[in-house]
Amino acid sequence: MSDSRIVLYGAIASNVAIAVTKFIVAGITGSSAMLSEAIHSTVDSGNGLLLLVGLKRSQRPPDAEHPFGYGKELYFWSLIVAVLIFGAGGGISAYEGVLHMLHPEPMTDPTWNYVVLGAAAVFEGASFAIALRALLKKQGDQSFWKALRASKDPGAFTVFAEDSAALAGLLLAAAGIYFSHRFAMPILDGAASVAIGILLFAVATLLIHESRSLLVGEGVNPETAAAIRLLALDDPAVVSAAPPLTMYFGPDEVLVTLDVRFRQGATGNEVVAAVGRIERTIRARFGMVKRIYIEANPLAAAICDTPP
Repeated sequence: MSDSRIVLYGAIASNVAIAVTKFIVAGITGSSAMLSEAIHSTVDSGNGLLLLVGLKRSQRPPDAEHPFGYGKELYFWSLIVAVLIFGAGGGISAYEGVLHMLHPEPMTDPTWNYVVLGAAAVFEGASFAIALRALLKKQGDQSFWKALRASKDPGAFTVFAEDSAALAGLLLAAAGIYFSHRFAMPILDGAASVAIGILLFAVATLLIHESRSLLVGEGVNPETAAAIRLLALDDPAVVSAAPPLTMYFGPDEVLVTLDVRFRQGATGNEVVAAVGRIERTIRARFGMVKRIYIEANPLAAAICDTPP
């Protein structure tokens, strides 16, 4: 969670500074693409604040109404962020671009646009590097893209996606400004703004899909589930184990339920000891597993050593 906070603080700081500068230059030069970029940075700043809210609320302790805690709050707020990127970011950028194409206005000296775009690239690049480092820390033996798809930390992967889109948007804005001024075709500046809007639509769609999956109860990947089952089967007291049922309650909080059949004749004390061994082994291998519920199959003839 501390890594997520660092990522979010870096993203918010860079986006606020960039947004203010972009709005000033967009007003001076009249660039539609620059205005779209300013809107984009403003939305990203607000998104970072919302993710911080979600991060704080997700860390509240369990209570009577929420016995499993509030970990999924973070996924809810990441969904809100994705919707804002789609509507406020992509929608306004595309709308502004269409207006500029319908009523093109000649651009004044674009020099300041290039200066701001260059400075924005530096700030966005710094924020991107912070998010990338956070993701690489959790990469392990996986390829980077597999680790990115497997990440359940909305703070890191949302900022990574936003900054990737921001860097691509800066290139689109620079191209729109250059060709618009070079060929005296202000319509191209509007087209760049529309392209930025489409880019944000695509990023938002990906984030919405990921957030929705986590909110409705996504479990661990099949490889991890299979490994958990094998750890249970490796215990000498276990005869068979069904595939585990799992669910993410937060980036580093997973619930696991296991239906296990113990060997015939295992005593109650032996079953209790086996359950303890299985739980310790699973937690040692997979640190994100915080809750484990093991149900003994009725076919196991467990006899309690100590009467109640």
